[in-house]
Amino acid sequence: MSFDTHAGHRGSRLSSGPVMRWLDNRMTSRVVRKAFSTFFSFDALVLTTVGAKSGIERKTVVCWFPGKDDSYLIVAAAGGTAGNPAWYYNVAAHPDRVEIEIDGTTIPVTAEQLHGAERADAWRQITAAAHRFARFQQHTDRELPVLRLTRRSGPRPEPSDTAG
Repeated sequence: MSFDTHAGHRGSRLSSGPVMRWLDNRMTSRVVRKAFSTFFSFDALVLTTVGAKSGIERKTVVCWFPGKDDSYLIVAAAGGTAGNPAWYYNVAAHPDRVEIEIDGTTIPVTAEQLHGAERADAWRQITAAAHRFARFQQHTDRELPVLRLTRRSGPRPEPSDTAG
């Protein structure tokens, strides 16, 4: 399983700063409380990752699409920016320490990045359902990573004692 998408050289610009952090936190709390399970008219989930460098738990709202065998597909689009979103690097560092929350239910998952024909099939499905992802791809020279999240069985993994 490889997470190997590097940042590009060209892409859109996203706003950042205290207002965007406030909005992200508000969206996350609404999705968790089930008061809001769509994001820009797409199904949304709360992705919980462990910081690649900090080891701190992070939550992000992302759009999802149904995958094969009851899996979930997500795209590390970041609106078509040149760089991957921070959560992509967190997932890459700890693919077995990812959880998702949908409609108030927490599901432990394992993440993998799709490549080749699997990615192409998933990408066609995603762009047919959500044309904006095709537009995001046009804004950047990096290939937008498509990740499959598969339900993990067994107990929740314990947090690491190290932050690195």
